[in-house]
Amino acid sequence: MKTSIFIFILLLGLFSPSLTKVRTDYKKSFNNKEVTLQLNKYLAKVKKTDKKLLVAYKGAVLILMAKYSKVIKEKIFFFKEGATLLNFAIFEEPANVEMRCIRLSIQENAPKLLKYRANKAEDKQFIKDGYDTIKSTTIKTYVRGFIMQSKSFSDEEKKEFN
Repeated sequence: MKTSIFIFILLLGLFSPSLTKVRTDYKKSFNNKEVTLQLNKYLAKVKKTDKKLLVAYKGAVLILMAKYSKVIKEKIFFFKEGATLLNFAIFEEPANVEMRCIRLSIQENAPKLLKYRANKAEDKQFIKDGYDTIKSTTIKTYVRGFIMQSKSFSDEEKKEFN
């Protein structure tokens, strides 16, 4: 019985998407349709019951799929589904700084007519306040990289993170 559980846990880890790969590809996906399509396929099996960070990335990638879709109905579907997943993940783990970066990155780039900008100030402040609480150097570096290229942070604010 113990062996069966061990093998199950081991196999579960093999099929879970790599956060390192997701983070790397997500940064590239804003300006690269192919990377977005590949990342969408990579995250296709992620469900609401999975790690909430993966759910957040899946939501963001679906929103980016709307950007690259040519059919209006698809654009609407991808955007609504993506926003729902992203907001759900943040609702489930509101203290996750990385998820706030993901949402802010989407809201910074969302067309104004979509009116998906309501959390920009809140997420920016949350990132500023929560940055020093991040224990992982990998995540801290990732968040700092986001801040440095973000339109929401002024040059003065960016200096605080050097």
